[in-house]
Amino acid sequence: MLPQQAILSSQNISLSLTIVVLIVTGFAPVLAVFAQSFIEDGHITLANYIEVFSSTNQWRLLRNSILLSLTVALTTAVLGIPLGILMGKTNLPFRKFFLPLFVLPFVLPPFFFGLGWFHILNRQGLLAHFLWDNSFFFGFGGCVLVLTTVFLPIVILLTIAFLRTIPSSLEEAVRLIAGWKVVLLYISLPLIRAGLIFATTLVFLLTLGEVTVPMFLRYDVFAARSLTQFAAFYDFGTATAAAVPLCLVALLVIIIERTSLEGRIDPADTSYAAKDLVIDLKFGRLPSLLLVLLLCCVILAPLLAIVLRAGTLSNYVEALRQTQDSLFRSLFFALTGATLLIVTGFFAGYLILKKRSRLWPWVDSFTIFLFALPGPVIAIGLISMWNHPTVAWVYSSPVVILLGYTAQYIALTSRISAASIARISQSMEEAAQMAGASWMRRIMQITVPLAAPGLIAGWLIAYIFCMKETAITMMVYPPGSDNLTVRILTLMANSPEEQVAASCVLLISITAIPLMLLFAVRKRKLE
Repeated sequence: MLPQQAILSSQNISLSLTIVVLIVTGFAPVLAVFAQSFIEDGHITLANYIEVFSSTNQWRLLRNSILLSLTVALTTAVLGIPLGILMGKTNLPFRKFFLPLFVLPFVLPPFFFGLGWFHILNRQGLLAHFLWDNSFFFGFGGCVLVLTTVFLPIVILLTIAFLRTIPSSLEEAVRLIAGWKVVLLYISLPLIRAGLIFATTLVFLLTLGEVTVPMFLRYDVFAARSLTQFAAFYDFGTATAAAVPLCLVALLVIIIERTSLEGRIDPADTSYAAKDLVIDLKFGRLPSLLLVLLLCCVILAPLLAIVLRAGTLSNYVEALRQTQDSLFRSLFFALTGATLLIVTGFFAGYLILKKRSRLWPWVDSFTIFLFALPGPVIAIGLISMWNHPTVAWVYSSPVVILLGYTAQYIALTSRISAASIARISQSMEEAAQMAGASWMRRIMQITVPLAAPGLIAGWLIAYIFCMKETAITMMVYPPGSDNLTVRILTLMANSPEEQVAASCVLLISITAIPLMLLFAVRKRKLE
């Protein structure tokens, strides 16, 4: 048997390295943003903040951002909670078929749906003859339409996840004396209220940090300020000062999760899942099915418009010729990024779940903070940290892109890994330890194989998010290292619409396949 000190040493080294990775990829760049915002011409000053907040235009942008974020968050809640109940709690026909279709918009770049709705609503669009005025699309109305479509899956999936954590005995007891309407209004929904608030807040923060859709639809928002100051003027001071308020707003998600979800049932815990308690829609099955089908058609209409706009095979051949280098780079970034994320996320999830470090609450909260942080803020932090002669090899290579992916999406793989590890009986690891197995051997031969379905799902999710990422890559990629989403944005400015649409279809295809695999893994796991 190995000495206890040696066993603890391998564990401490692995988990300590995980914390170091989080510091290098996330904490240090965010700290660099704060530091840079107080520097002007080599001196510490508040001039950058004065310049940003003395302008009435900045307050207008902030008002626009908050109004848009609130509207999208409330709209997704109004639509997403009933849809989550229908697909997670009722006998709605084909609900397992509809769920991947509703999720598809969230795994694609948001500006795809702006482009798709443009092909539907413009003067030569599919609905041009049925509209008196399509000017509403370019502005607030179009942003609400597109971002609601993109972020609706968040509320649907979290509603389903939290409903599965409600102890079946509670609902069964009330069902003896009342109908499902009473159960939902007075038992189920109040029990998951904190989770629904968290989902709505997450949509608010993601909308607040979105830049590609407002820029495409010409709606001025605060998040675009940092990107504009950097891209147009290379003004680090003003750009970082404009980014700091977004960092502070992102802290709201940490406060909400730590306060409203503390002591509540974990959405990853399905030990109480009411799998056998299904709401019988009875005569409402057909109307509900038609309503869900109609909403699904509306959500997927932009993708259909892009496919129709792509036209003939020759457009796909030309699009592939123009984007093949970027396509291969996207695959490389996604495959490498997903692997880095699942490895780092596994150890971060283990640290959080087992509480093997006094820093575990900070690690858990900080990963969520990074996920809610706008991509341009992380990008500016990476540039501030790595754009120096001594570390120029990082800044001038694709490594900086992978660092950005790790920072932005580590929360996904750490949470999924923690949920997968939590389902493994602690007695198995304890028995192996008593038999003399080292910590790393227990991890590789017991924990990883038993958690494999969840880890595979986590890898697929990380791959999908790395494939669709735009903002970070757009700001930090070295010359000749753009991915497919950035190349498509470039083509939108100076290429025929048919080739742009064909390029979008290529990205949709290589993203949809992992999504189908993800749902297949999830289905097998539940069985």
